[in-house]
Amino acid sequence: MDTTVTSTSQSAIELYYKGLEEGKLKARRCKDCGEHTFPPTGCCAHCGGWSLDWVDLSGKGTLLFATHNISPACHPRFEPIAPYVYGHICLDEGIIVQAIVQGVKATPEDLNQLFQRGQTPVEADILRMDDLPVLAFRIIR
Repeated sequence: MDTTVTSTSQSAIELYYKGLEEGKLKARRCKDCGEHTFPPTGCCAHCGGWSLDWVDLSGKGTLLFATHNISPACHPRFEPIAPYVYGHICLDEGIIVQAIVQGVKATPEDLNQLFQRGQTPVEADILRMDDLPVLAFRIIR
């Protein structure tokens, strides 16, 4: 196993979570193809290039659609906030992410209201869990 790759990937993961702790979304931008890799890894998710710069993302985007979680929560860290809503968000930088959506109840009525609203502006809202910060978004009213 190439320890350089492992070390680079671990550094990317550590810097990603450190960024979340600071309220920042960190990504990598490839110097070869110009695409973003998020969450960040050691190489470009698009072309496989190794020449990457760190960039801060705006944290703003558009909620494309949402649904509720299954019960019980998929990981013990999420049990205190279950049931919750999660969705697909297109960040202003063009990156599509899946994340928890705050401020919407996981009820059929609230999800239907959100569906009727259509694509909705959101901004990053980092959840402080016991073990790791978790990327979430809240609806901009």
